[in-house]
Amino acid sequence: MPHGQRIAELLLNVGAVRLSIDPPFTWTSGIKSPIYCDNRMLYSHPDAREFVVRALTERVKTLHIEPDVIAGTALAAIGWGALVADRLGLPFVYIRSKAKEHGTQKRIEGDLKPEQHIVLIEDLISTGGSSVSSVEALREEGKGFVTDIVAIFSYALLAGLEKAQEARVTLHPLSNFSTLIDVAVKQDRIMEEDAAIAREFIRDPENWRK
Repeated sequence: MPHGQRIAELLLNVGAVRLSIDPPFTWTSGIKSPIYCDNRMLYSHPDAREFVVRALTERVKTLHIEPDVIAGTALAAIGWGALVADRLGLPFVYIRSKAKEHGTQKRIEGDLKPEQHIVLIEDLISTGGSSVSSVEALREEGKGFVTDIVAIFSYALLAGLEKAQEARVTLHPLSNFSTLIDVAVKQDRIMEEDAAIAREFIRDPENWRK
């Protein structure tokens, strides 16, 4: 995984990722988790931001199909997607979480032509629901082709991998949960005993620490 360790270091160093076994964090879904990730923190750190944008851009360049358009999910990945599109000299659009209640009532914002190949940029992939929803909007409303999602970080949960497979898209995270835990142990941010408990989260997130 190119850049995986360095991305994990940056997430920890700027405080974008926090780890806690006791007490755990509670996600919106109600899942108890040893990790909380807010990649928007990276925007405020120019050196970290530059590294992430360069890594995202390089990853897009290695994909099997050259994209016509870069898309970002609202709200957290709009900035990342726009920065990547700028580096590549490509059009950019973003996808709302739900359709506007006024005007055109569309989810996609920007000038998206039909039958273009689109790469979706995500800041974070957890259960995969929002990512797949964005892919569906690009295919149905945007009449585009989407086969790849490039993300800064993934929890690598089975649910997210299954949703991606069902939606016929390939996930390309720059870093993931396992890499981050390894880095956290090396930096003495978490004890090995707690790291072992944290790693159990990936196997069964819904029942972890119950």
